[in-house]
Amino acid sequence: MKKYYPRQIDGVLLLDKPIGISSNQALQKIKHLFQAKKAGHTGTLDVLASGLLIICFGKATKLAGTLLNANKSYQVTAKLGIKTTTCDAEGEVVATKPTDKITEELIESVLQKFRGEIMQVPSMYSALKHKGTPLYKLARQGIEVERKARKVNIYKLELLDWHQDLLKLEVCCSKGTYVRNLIDDIGQALGCGAYVAELRRLSVGKFKTEQMCTIDQLKRSYEADGLAAIDVKILPMEVLT
Repeated sequence: MKKYYPRQIDGVLLLDKPIGISSNQALQKIKHLFQAKKAGHTGTLDVLASGLLIICFGKATKLAGTLLNANKSYQVTAKLGIKTTTCDAEGEVVATKPTDKITEELIESVLQKFRGEIMQVPSMYSALKHKGTPLYKLARQGIEVERKARKVNIYKLELLDWHQDLLKLEVCCSKGTYVRNLIDDIGQALGCGAYVAELRRLSVGKFKTEQMCTIDQLKRSYEADGLAAIDVKILPMEVLT
């Protein structure tokens, strides 16, 4: 592997994280590609999720906290009729129920209950910490701890498509909202259970998917024209203020 000397870069990159790698793995790939001394991201996306991951380089990492309080939006596909331990496809199936009684009218009436300010209990498979240890690490050890319900705001919860046991929604929510928990709660309210089959983050605050680039796009640009070709994708630090 070609050796490089880390560069001091300051700015922001809007990355389209692919499914199948963690947010930290995506960060490390970008840090290496840009040959950056310092880089961080502003909010974890699950391995099974894709979409907007904001990478901050250099001095911009000190401003990353401004995005932790930002609203976020997602497109999510829920699989109806199945409840899992993790509220997504990776978990063990704990219950299955028929979905033949589900109607669009029932779906709309249930969604209405989850719009606005709601109380949500974080999943044991979230990154929330208990005495310094992420809950998901405790859960994998078979340990469960009490989690307090907290207020979150669901600003938008729109039905995009529904076909048999697949429900596609657009969600705009406040910080601290766990979409997996939201889908699990909606599944319970529908009486059939549900888990997240697909999740894509569409926006973080004012930043949207239209401005993103993928790791593969950046690699191709770098291989063709070097660092200058990818440096143009870095936004100035001022976009965070």
